Amino acid sequence: MKKLLNVLALGLSFALVQPALSHSEEPRHGGVVSEAQDLNFELVNQNGKAVIYILDHGQPVDTAKASGKLTVLNGSEKTEVDLQPAGENRLASVSSVPLGKGAKAIASLTLGQNKVSVRFAVK
Repeated sequence: MKKLLNVLALGLSFALVQPALSHSEEPRHGGVVSEAQDLNFELVNQNGKAVIYILDHGQPVDTAKASGKLTVLNGSEKTEVDLQPAGENRLASVSSVPLGKGAKAIASLTLGQNKVSVRFAVK
């Protein structure tokens, strides 16, 4: 019984500490946020096109020389589009993308010399 209480106390302490250790961002543009390589990425559907905002500890990341590809799985439909710089900390799709509810997306990005792969689940 004493062992069980110790395990429960340890589990409860981890549950209480976990939110304090988490540093994920809330969506700033109404999209879905994901984290990779200590960067925050927000995927947003803007007028049928995909836009990805990139932040590093709350600060905008320069995307002037960034590029990438977005693969969207919407049911059995697969769509791939190129991403290009579209402002201070944004990459945008060249063409329209179906980012409906339940879609899964994978962004393969090149940020300077770093390659980053980010997964999103649209809610």
